Amino acid sequence: MSENLAAAQATSQQLSPTAGNGTPTIRLEGIHKTYDLGEIQVHALRGITMQIFRGEFVAIMGASGSGKSTLMNIIGCLDKPTRGQYYLDGSDVSGLTRHELARIRSHKIGFVFQQFNLLSRTSALENVELPTIYAGVAPAERERRGREALERVGLAQRMGHYPSQLSGGQQQRVAIARALVNSPSLLLADEPTGNLDSRTSVEIMDIFQRLNTETGLTVVIVTHEPDIAQYAKRAIEFRDGRTKKDVLIQNRSIAAEVLPTLPSADEDLVQGLENPESNRNGAAH
Repeated sequence: MSENLAAAQATSQQLSPTAGNGTPTIRLEGIHKTYDLGEIQVHALRGITMQIFRGEFVAIMGASGSGKSTLMNIIGCLDKPTRGQYYLDGSDVSGLTRHELARIRSHKIGFVFQQFNLLSRTSALENVELPTIYAGVAPAERERRGREALERVGLAQRMGHYPSQLSGGQQQRVAIARALVNSPSLLLADEPTGNLDSRTSVEIMDIFQRLNTETGLTVVIVTHEPDIAQYAKRAIEFRDGRTKKDVLIQNRSIAAEVLPTLPSADEDLVQGLENPESNRNGAAH
């Protein structure tokens, strides 16, 4: 066992409350990712070794170009490392074919992105059912799973609505339901609150926290916002393709406790109507 892997295991066991639960969900050993741009080589990741166990809620942080999105793509089996090993639920997936990786994505991983990526002419329920179609699920079971996933994110009354009839927060809830519909063991969210206002961002973090706490779902989010990272249990910060910091979140924010302290959407609307000049000045910035 390499010194780096031994150190990563020791760190994970110290930081993770579920580290004693057997095989880690994510185990990376010496992950490098290099992009060849003509005569220039860009080293996006430089020897990343880390572990994330089942039931963890981890925020991956870093500035633009730090390597966090590249890492997320590798963890999500959307890309392969140049060298190094990636074990997902104990199986080495770093050398699998495109077809094999696609199968793993379909059955083991749920994705939530900053852009909601919903089909505009398709209802919320039909959007959520899409991954089940690719997984070969029978129509009746597809609908059952889709309805259950939308109910879980609080959209039971919006199943027949089209994306244009939904707010940004509701569209992101649809995207989360779509990520959950195949019962993944891992939920990956890349800047999931990037296009949302403050209250809606906390509502989305409340969903992630409940999923993590109530179902034991492993959640990994990429964010550049420290206040959003505070809702996770553990933060891993990247710089120049390397791990800079890996710590437990201190004074963790609980979304269910924060939400009552924030103005409702209706209050924000009234405030905007009462202060139109201030609202225009804010928009200008």
